[in-house]
Amino acid sequence: MFMHIEYEEFDSIEDIFLYMAAAAPPMKNTMPINSYKGFIMAFIPLSPSSGDSYLMIYAKGTLETGIYEFDINSKSFKKVSAIERADKNYFISLTPKRNTIADEAIKNL
Repeated sequence: MFMHIEYEEFDSIEDIFLYMAAAAPPMKNTMPINSYKGFIMAFIPLSPSSGDSYLMIYAKGTLETGIYEFDINSKSFKKVSAIERADKNYFISLTPKRNTIADEAIKNL
């Protein structure tokens, strides 16, 4: 299977959160993010029907597994124990044991 990956690199985790918060569909305030092999990343399908083209947005760094509350106005985030506020964006950070899409993308950076 051929997989095409485009890349968008950011300087910080806050910049990734800001991008994802701005690009999120209305009324969607919870989004997944991966901390994997020294990168914080998310994949956005560019061709949802075929599933073979992705945009990888990333920054170098790591995040512990958990829920992070992001405030757009202050461009800051903090780890929280629950999703409580509709006016904030939340990111669920996961550290997969294996991620074949990420492995392929990182190999080609």
